[in-house]
Amino acid sequence: MLAQHPDRRQIQLENVLAALSNPLRLKIVRVLSAGGEHACGTVLDGVSKSTLTRHWQVLRDSGIIRQRPYGRENLLSLRREDLDARFPGLLHAVLSAADTQQAAHRDAD
Repeated sequence: MLAQHPDRRQIQLENVLAALSNPLRLKIVRVLSAGGEHACGTVLDGVSKSTLTRHWQVLRDSGIIRQRPYGRENLLSLRREDLDARFPGLLHAVLSAADTQQAAHRDAD
């Protein structure tokens, strides 16, 4: 079964923001923001496959990630170009805020 990805013009702001409002999905996007494709099993440790499958679906359906089959694995990548074209500066702002928040948590510990 091939994953369904919205076209760039079909990506809706409310779906992107809702997807990114979940801390685990935001963590996934931060990992994928390093670039390239990542095998599903290498993005996060310690999270069940069924939980991750649901998060991949939300991120894919909202237009944040691209998922493509590769042998017995699925490869994930961030749709940075599409998101930047659709909502200029949004992804940068969200990722910067997440980095700042993580740094503040580290400093507080």
